Amino acid sequence: QVQLAESGGGTVQAGDSLRLSCVASGGTFTQYAVGWFRQTPGKEREFLAHVWRSGSSTYVAESVYGRFSISRDNARHTVWLLMNNLPPGNTGVYYCAATDRDWTAPMVNEYDYWGRGTQVTDSS
Repeated sequence: QVQLAESGGGTVQAGDSLRLSCVASGGTFTQYAVGWFRQTPGKEREFLAHVWRSGSSTYVAESVYGRFSISRDNARHTVWLLMNNLPPGNTGVYYCAATDRDWTAPMVNEYDYWGRGTQVTDSS
């Protein structure tokens, strides 16, 4: 089964850009589509973006559309979440998650494997 490890979090200010990485190990990476989620204090985990197994298609949540993008490199077993023009109050833990279905509903319980998350803190 696949294991996921996020990295790239840190302290940001409103308007900054940040790229998060999700590296997979174990399993066959191309068998998994990958999504990114964010959990801010006191709120449920929120879907952000999803990339198909081949990387040919992506889906970005309306709430971050135009600012966030997702991509993957199957040779490097890596998925990235690029966040541009971060809004204020963006503090949270960002998680990547994998599913063996190319498309699934953008919901936490549709993803089977999760990383431990990477912290992003807004210092604005």
